[in-house]
Parts: sequence; structure tokens; C-alpha cells
Amino acid sequence: MISFRYTRNLFLRAFCIVYLFAFISFYIQIPGLYGDHGILPAKSLLENSKHKTLSAKVHYQPTLLWLAPYLGLDVNYAMDVLALLGSFLAFTGFISQKFCTIPLFAGLWSLYFSLYQVGQVFVSNNYDEFLLEAGFLALLVAPLLPGRRKGSKGSPSDSISFWLVRWLLFRFLLTCGLLKFISGCPKWWNLSAFSYYFESLPLPSPLSWYFHHIPVWYLKLFAVIANVCEIGLPFLFFVPIRAVRITSFIIQIFLQISVVLTGNYNFTNLLMVTLLLSLLDDQFFYGRRKPFTKWTFIEKIVNILIYGVVFLAVVKLYSLKLNGTIIESNLDFSKDQFEFVLKQGLTITIYLGLLSLGVSILRALSISLFDVQGSGSKLFTIISTILYSAIALLLFCASTVPLASLHSTSNSTVHPSVRTVYNRLHKLHAVNQYGLFNKMVGVDGRPEIILEGSENVEGPWLEYNFLYKPGNVNHSLPFVAPYSPRLDWQMFWAAYSSYEKQPWILSFAHRLLTGRPEVLVLLDKHHSPFSQKPPKYIRAALYKYTYSSWSQRSQPSWWVRQRVGEYFPAYTKDSPALVDYLKARNLLPTPTRHNVNPVWKQILDGIRYITGQLEATLLLWSVFTAGCAIITTYAKK
Repeated sequence: MISFRYTRNLFLRAFCIVYLFAFISFYIQIPGLYGDHGILPAKSLLENSKHKTLSAKVHYQPTLLWLAPYLGLDVNYAMDVLALLGSFLAFTGFISQKFCTIPLFAGLWSLYFSLYQVGQVFVSNNYDEFLLEAGFLALLVAPLLPGRRKGSKGSPSDSISFWLVRWLLFRFLLTCGLLKFISGCPKWWNLSAFSYYFESLPLPSPLSWYFHHIPVWYLKLFAVIANVCEIGLPFLFFVPIRAVRITSFIIQIFLQISVVLTGNYNFTNLLMVTLLLSLLDDQFFYGRRKPFTKWTFIEKIVNILIYGVVFLAVVKLYSLKLNGTIIESNLDFSKDQFEFVLKQGLTITIYLGLLSLGVSILRALSISLFDVQGSGSKLFTIISTILYSAIALLLFCASTVPLASLHSTSNSTVHPSVRTVYNRLHKLHAVNQYGLFNKMVGVDGRPEIILEGSENVEGPWLEYNFLYKPGNVNHSLPFVAPYSPRLDWQMFWAAYSSYEKQPWILSFAHRLLTGRPEVLVLLDKHHSPFSQKPPKYIRAALYKYTYSSWSQRSQPSWWVRQRVGEYFPAYTKDSPALVDYLKARNLLPTPTRHNVNPVWKQILDGIRYITGQLEATLLLWSVFTAGCAIITTYAKK
């Protein structure tokens, strides 16, 4: 029996760190995004419900925030409580393994799901859904109670739980990789995508500028590596040879580190690394080195052969050729050939997945029946293994729906009952459809919305500066991850749309016109011309940003920009067009009525004041460092 006990413990504590960063990130931004005077008040969303009973409200919008009045809280303070409670639970799981149980992860998932339900446009990306689905699987990995599964090799159901984690990783990577080609994006088809990628990231890092200027043939190789890591290597997650999985783990870790260095994707890369732990077993961390045997020799040879075949396939499919000191690469397959393989391959992939899961279930049942000692312990293990097997089959069947939807042929074969199961689980975000950045955007320069304020409609117009997105061409961008600046992120997507289709952005402008401090704190206060007094007029201009050339590397400018035109016209806070627009969408601020228990209010306001003294990323790393210090202190005792 393969031991997963240490791997499971490491997985769960790492998952608590991911939750910790996610909850603190959410907490920091609650007043500016969801408060009564925030951009999209959560109270207004919940007040849209016409249901009277608690059960009907929960069915309409499943969130723990409905309990706020029963706890002496309003919606805003209730969101603070949920985020702080989630942060506390995640912190306890991080510093102590004994807290990493099913009740803890059930609480973490429920709290984050409740906040997600009122997140609106600021959670309209796959990453929050990815965390929720992974968090649902963490429930299956965690033990029921501390010490419940303290056997020397863990529980037989561990192999089933970790199989589901690998399957989620597989689906996420494969879907993201395939959609790049399915979309027909010419930049992915000619392998030139990375010539634009680093410039068009939602939130570039300080190193993005340097990677953008790497020679083109290197950038084409990056596209090849990305394709292989997302489409080819995930199939090796299920090979029953640990050396193959370990090699795949190392390659995928290299990919995640590369992404972290070149772009800010909040907590997603840390979550990916956590899920990649499912490819390992206890022997990888502390197992004694096995004596060299015939089997270990065969295992190493098979590993070399498999990756050798992968390398030769990559050379063939991407026409890799050495031309002097340059490696040339071009796709050696047509769209028709890709279509044919996709059509046949999706169905085959689903059947192979079912076969692999079936083998894992049979192995777990076999261990439960024949390897577990003690009648009581054996009965419990058999029942739990059967239960985990049934849940795994249910989740697998549901997950085939988004996978099959990648092609019309395989999508038409999905049974209606399976689709019904998927729809119900998807409502809980226990199974999701993934695939961001299918097409390369910003190929002629990244569009950026620049907000400008003035005391006179004739000008002069002064610019607002953001903390994490491009604005001032002379300002480099910081490393932000694992913090998730949702306003800056959403400004990136709004630039590819019109303000009429983004109601929140006019609500944002109105809050700036009224000088709301909870919204202003989300911006760069140190470089804001309106930190003391709001402007009378505000407007938005659309610019195209491109990186400055390599020859200008000694100059202070990181960007070159060109004004494209107006994004939205000048408004005052009392402009009838603006007021009517926001009123029709229930986005006008409402008078704050503090129906909050005074004790609650004093405690929560105090916590908000203390945490508000630190910059967001500094707060995240301070809490993390405190956790590490506690772990180190207790480890020495």
C-alpha cells in the first residue's frame, strides 16, 4: 500500500495557506467593493430578493449573509465576520495539523462560497471557482477528526481522493490548453502568442518587461513548452509509475514558478502547486532510498522512454530544428487534423479517465478488505472506501460534461441525467468549466482606461493612479500575488468592453466624485491629485499601452502610450444621466443604518482600523510570517 499520510498533511496545510491569502485579500477590499458606499453594494444585491422566509432567501442566493440580522449585524459587518472567521480558521489549519479536519474545511468552503455569492463582477473569473472546486475536494482529502486516520500509511480512500485532485488538475490544464487552439487564435496557431503575452497580462510583474524583449525564437519555444505542459503532460498524471509522476511534478512546478515570476495571478499558482502535491507520495519526502532492484531499474528505464517519446513527439509536431544557435519551431499539424484528434480524443480521454478511476477504486477496496487489521477498523474502512468511491464516481461523471463540451460531437453524447447532475453540482461550484485567455488580446497594444478628474470641464485634467495596473508610464509594477486586487483586475477586462456594458465602472466613477474614502483606499493615495478633495468632473480616456523598446532600458519609462479616444464622457456627481443610470441599477449609495450590536461594531471597527495601517501585500505576508514563526517556535519545544 502506497503511503499518502505525510503528503496528505502537507497538502491540507498548504491548502490552508491558500485559503488564508484568499480570505485576507477579500477582507481588505470589502468596504470599497461591497460596502454601502462601495462600488457594488452587497446589501443592494440581497435586497433585490422578494422572498420573505429564510429558506426561500437561501434558495434564491445561498449565502450565510442571510443570518446577519439574527446575529445583530448588517450585511457589511457580516461580510467582515465571514472573511475574518475564514482567515482565522485557515490560520489555525496552517499552524497546526490537528485542526486540518473535515469540519474545518467544510467551514472554509462554506464561508468562501458565501462571500463568492455576493462578489458579482469582481469574482467573474475562473480562479475563485477553481478555489471552490478544489476546496470541495479538500473535504475528501481531510480526515474526519484529528487522529482518526493515523495509520502508518493513511487510509485506502486517500488514493481515491488524490485521484480526484489529479483529475481536477488534468481538466484545468487540458481545457486551458485546448481552448487556445479551439478558439482559432492565429497567435497560438503560429506560436507567436508570447510575443504579446507579457505585454498584455492583466497585471504584469516587474520582470514582464524583460521577458517581452527576449528573442522571438525563445518566445516561440515558450509557446511550445506551454502547449506541452497543458495538453500533453497532464495525461502522465495517471501513469501508475511514480517516477513518471514525479518527473511531471517537477516540470509543472517549473511552469508555475515561471508564471509567478512574469505575472500576478493572485493565489492561483500557489493553489496549483498545492494540487500538484497529489502527484507525490510519502516516500518522495522522507522515505528511505530503496535498494537498487530489477523493478527500480525498469521503472527508471520506462520513465526515460516515456519522456523520450514525448520529446520526439514534440520535435515532430512542432517541427523543432536547430539552425545554428537558434531553435526554429512551427506547428506541423493542420486545423483539420487537430479537429479530428479532438473529436475522437475527448471521448477516449473520458473513458480512460473512468478506467483509471476504476482501478484506483478497486485497489482501495482490495486494501480495505485484505490489508486492514481489526474487525471494527476494517468495517469502518470498508464503509468509508465505498462512500468515497461513490462520491468519486458522481464527481467524475459530472466533470465529463464541461470536458465533453469542448467539441460538439462529444457534447452530444452526454446523457441528460449526467448533465442534470453537473448543473446541480455547478450551482455549488463543486464542478466547473474552465478556460480564460483563450485568445491573445492586446496584440496591437494593451488598452487601458485612464480616469481623469478636474475642477473645470475645460481642464486641466489630472489622472488617478492605481496601485497595481499600468498607468504612469514611468512606474514599474510590483509583485502582487498572492494578493488579489479585484478592482485593478477588472479594469483590465473593462478596457475590452464599453462602459454601457460595465455598470460598475460608472458606479466607481460616482464614488470618486463623492470622495468615498473606502473606495479611494483601493487606489494609489500617494500619487493621487484628489486625495484631499474630490474633483467636480470625472471622465475616462482609453489609451493603448506598449512596452518601451529595449534600447530605452536605461530610461525611466516602462511604457509608451497613445490616446485612442474617450471611454466615457465627463460627469459630475449630480449629472442626471449618471444618477438615472445608477438608480435604474440600484447602485446609488443608500443612507447607512447601523443596526449593529455595539460590541460587534466596536470590535470589527477596531480590527479594520489596525489592518488598514498596512499595505495589502505587506499584511498578507505579515500574517504568513507570523504563522511560520509560531510553527517554528512549537517545533523547537
